[in-house]
Amino acid sequence: MMKFLQNLGKSLMLPVAVLPVAAILVGIANWIIGVSDGPNVVTAFLLTAGLAILSNLALLFAVGVSIGMANKSDGTSALAGLVSWLIMTSLLAPSSVMNLLDRSWTAVPVDEGSTGTKDYWQVVNEGGVLSVQTPDINEAFAPGAFQNAFIGILCGIIGAVCYNRFKDIKLPDALSFFSGRRSVAIITAAVSMVVALILLFLWPLLYSGLVAFGEWIVGLGAVGTGLYGFGNRILIPFGLHHALNSVFWFDVAGIDDLTNFLTGEGERGVTGQYMTGFFPIMMFGLPGAALAMYVTAKSRRKKVTYGILLSAAVASFFVGVTEPLEFAFMFLAPVLYLVHAVFTGISMAIAQLLPVRMGFGFSAGFVDMVLNWQNPMAENPWIILVMGPIWFGIYFFVFRWIILRFDLKTPGREDDDPDDAGGGTVDGDYLPVATRFLEALGGADNILELDNCATRLRMEIADKSKIDEQALKRAGAAGTIKPGGKSVQVIYGLNVQFVKSAMEQIMSGEVEAPAADAVPPAADVAADTAVVTAPAPTTVTLRQPMPGTVIGLDRVPDKTFAGGMMGPGLAIEPSAGTVVAPADATVVAVFPTGHAIGLELADGTQVLIHVGLDTVKLKGRGFEPLVVKGDRVVAGRPLLNVDLAVIEAAGYSTVTPVVVMNDKSATVEFS
Repeated sequence: MMKFLQNLGKSLMLPVAVLPVAAILVGIANWIIGVSDGPNVVTAFLLTAGLAILSNLALLFAVGVSIGMANKSDGTSALAGLVSWLIMTSLLAPSSVMNLLDRSWTAVPVDEGSTGTKDYWQVVNEGGVLSVQTPDINEAFAPGAFQNAFIGILCGIIGAVCYNRFKDIKLPDALSFFSGRRSVAIITAAVSMVVALILLFLWPLLYSGLVAFGEWIVGLGAVGTGLYGFGNRILIPFGLHHALNSVFWFDVAGIDDLTNFLTGEGERGVTGQYMTGFFPIMMFGLPGAALAMYVTAKSRRKKVTYGILLSAAVASFFVGVTEPLEFAFMFLAPVLYLVHAVFTGISMAIAQLLPVRMGFGFSAGFVDMVLNWQNPMAENPWIILVMGPIWFGIYFFVFRWIILRFDLKTPGREDDDPDDAGGGTVDGDYLPVATRFLEALGGADNILELDNCATRLRMEIADKSKIDEQALKRAGAAGTIKPGGKSVQVIYGLNVQFVKSAMEQIMSGEVEAPAADAVPPAADVAADTAVVTAPAPTTVTLRQPMPGTVIGLDRVPDKTFAGGMMGPGLAIEPSAGTVVAPADATVVAVFPTGHAIGLELADGTQVLIHVGLDTVKLKGRGFEPLVVKGDRVVAGRPLLNVDLAVIEAAGYSTVTPVVVMNDKSATVEFS
């Protein structure tokens, strides 16, 4: 369960990263409105841009989570998450719910905000209140508020689970068009319909219960305010905090705290008591938590963690948008979120007991505090600035102690994932090789573009004169090719994808390059590369993996293969597009673009089948791998389907080299 929550937390980093920018845009717009004569073209532009993100948080989470929790997603999981979100929010919209229940409904405005626009609605029928919503979400709410982060996360999980489970499903021939990835969105739609049906009846019960709970704690004084603050935070992951907010901020139970504060028509010393305690937490407490997470992050991940947490802390302080920070640790370290909810409740209770009152129109950030400083309902707002640093210190020291004491996997402290070759955590064994390559290539600044194919790094280099080819060979490279212009190719072997990932993460600052004295000498790193000298000459007899004309490697129109840099072998001018296993072997590499497959025979011989030349540029078009890494295959088993016409139409050669990667002295022959 904890592993699932940690994966979910990491998946949320993708959509969360965009939220601070949107929050700051909204904050700037509100600031301009407050210090000028009201809304204008500039504020309308900024608000529209910012709210386009904040109002569609559920959609961002649905897509982000479906990508992040999928196993090597190719985009299909994102489509599945989107399909789930569209179905869920459509089936659970007020109009759909009323039609399903065969009951009439109307949208009734309840109160007006500071700008004079209707900002609080109730969807009602003869049975009473069914949902509460705001105009920026319009009628995408369903009973109890369904356009929220919880629904987005739920839809993302549904999309990812369906992708992982059904992406390789094989259907009968009559339905074969819908096999594999094409089935994912269809199955996701069916699952989402079932889940929506369950929520249709379950959610109103939860929502009504929370409203009743809110009305009960109104009479508990400061204790009730503290319970409200605690409940407000605890319910955010489920999207039910709107139900609780409606009791205290609006006229559901006769309190109307938010509206009375903004209009200045409340009771001074009372109005604002259900908002004041949020300010110290959002402006100071959560930034303190961000600092604690930063200082406890692993040193090689501090740069990336710094960027995420700083922008989130700025959004929390200035605008009061806390989602970027809260969702950063909500699922990675649930115990910290529980502590945060408790602290929020304590802050709310203390603020009610003290002679301080403040309110907001958007959220409890610096912008709203400044704009409402002179509000007639505001009382001693300077006390917030005294409470704030205290909460900053409490959050920092408590969070830091808990993180270190229980080794919580907050941002920057996640477990390494050695299977993530697509840009996540890299295998540390390749960091020394990547470090030596970067030095030999003239440094990270000298690399304009970095990519890889089956066995080589493909780069655009700013200044080729800075390349040290001998240093590259000492680091494990089999050779270097300079096709022309700024293009440079470094031949490495089947594990080149790991070297490339390590180079990218060093260049981006996501990991730190090993210290000079920590990089092993060339003799040590060379042993882990794919190009190793075998002890004695051998003859490797293979079944011809593709039908066609066999030619010598020296006739292959590619210097890397023709010059033997990749190792000895033969090549085929194929006449048909099915690649079969040339011997009993284990699949050690299936490249993402599908154009090459690496095999290891029982005696340890490594064989590369590279279909076509430069076909990596097709990015998978025309290739259908039939095996995955780790599969054991017997001679003759189909490994790959290739559309030779696609390769030829793109202008690439179909010549297919078959080479032995780890025995330079071997002789290859086809039986």
